[in-house]
Formats: sequence, structure tokens, C-alpha cells
Amino acid sequence: MIASALIAEDEAPQRAELRRLLAQLWPELTIVAECEDGLSALEALQTHRPQIAFLDIRMPGLSGLELARSACVYSRVVFTTAYDEYAVDAFEHGAIDYLLKPIQRDRLAVTVQRLRERCAERPPFDMSAMLDALRPLLRPRDRIQWITATSGNTTKLFAIDDVLYFKAEEKYTHVVTASDSAYVRIPLKELLDGLDSNLFWQVHRSVIVRASAIRSVRRGEDGKLTLQLKTRNEELPVSAAFQHRFKGM
Repeated sequence: MIASALIAEDEAPQRAELRRLLAQLWPELTIVAECEDGLSALEALQTHRPQIAFLDIRMPGLSGLELARSACVYSRVVFTTAYDEYAVDAFEHGAIDYLLKPIQRDRLAVTVQRLRERCAERPPFDMSAMLDALRPLLRPRDRIQWITATSGNTTKLFAIDDVLYFKAEEKYTHVVTASDSAYVRIPLKELLDGLDSNLFWQVHRSVIVRASAIRSVRRGEDGKLTLQLKTRNEELPVSAAFQHRFKGM
């Protein structure tokens, strides 16, 4: 059976290994896109509309669960994960499949057989309820409590409760509170995994903001959104991929 697929995985060796195994087990399968973060995966899904989407549960930008909401309209979803706790009965007995990393050839062969059968039998189904049930599993075990950052020759310690937003700037990430700011060398995507997604929202490829710090949302003449904060004057951009957060505001 000829089919198309997308691979979304932020680790290059894992992407390459999955592509290699799929070439052996399903030679007719065409890989239309390989993506290393959630935002590029979302764009590729909308552009190519593949029949199958292999989505890493943990990715910078957008998680695999968030991507699945868009993907399931036209794609069969297979989650990949390094965490056993995500391998729940919903995956085994439902229409969603999963692969534990490192991916084993025999296990992938089972998934390929399932995909062949499901693609031939019926269209994708609405996964919304199942995704809502799985969302709590994404919460990291260890939250960031403190941020050690530098400003010139000074090292500063910020409590995470004081941070209003993070903004990527070249090789650094700008950490901003109501009255102070400094820089860390930690990439934005690494910070995202340690933040509570209920408190901190990614609103742009380069911006994570504390939801409670937002005063208002403004739409420009070009249709783009910007955020105004309660205690600071600067405005923060919102990219198209995250505008859904502000529907109804």
C-alpha cells in the first residue's frame, strides 16, 4: 500500500533510525517531511496532510499531543516516547498507537501492520477526548523553581514565581521579572520542559509568557496579535501557531 508520512522528532539520531526502519518495513511509504520541533511539524502537517504522523510526545514548540489535535483530521497518529508511563491501555486498545524509544524493529513492524489495516479500512477518528485524558501525563516530574542568570558581571537568582516571560535572543534567553532582567544560556526549548504549562504559555517560537501577567491582546491591521503585560510596557508577539490560545479574548 502506498502512503505518506511525517516524522516529528527533535533528536536527529532517532529521526534517522525511524526513517531507516520504515524504509525496510514499508518501502512504499513516502516520508514527506522530517521535523525537529513542534512548530515546523505543524506547518508541515498543514502543507502536506500526510496519511500518517509519527509524533514525539515531548518536543519543543508544541508537544506531540498538541500536534495530534491538528493531525488527526487527516492523519493516523503514532506517538513516540521514551517514557513507559505514557504506554497506557488507551494506546494498546484504541486507534492510537505508540512506540517506545529506542524504537525496536519488531515493535515497529506491529505498528506498520496496524497502520496498513487502518488506512485501508476507515478514515481517522476524532481523538479529542482521548487527548484530553492523556494531557496530564505530559507534566514534568521536576519543575524549575529558581533561575540563575547573569547581568554584566553580576549573577542574579530569580524565583520562578517572579518571572513574567522568557525571550530567546541569539545565543541567550532573556529572563524578565516586573522590575529586573538578566540572561541565561539555557535554550528556550529546554526551559519549556521544566515549566508548568498551565502557568507559562509559549506564544511564539522565541517567547514564553506567564499567563497571569497578560493584561490584554491586541490585533494589528495585518491580523497579527501582540500581548500587553500588566507591569511592563513592552509588547510580545504571538505567532499564528499559538493564536488559538486567545480565541474569544
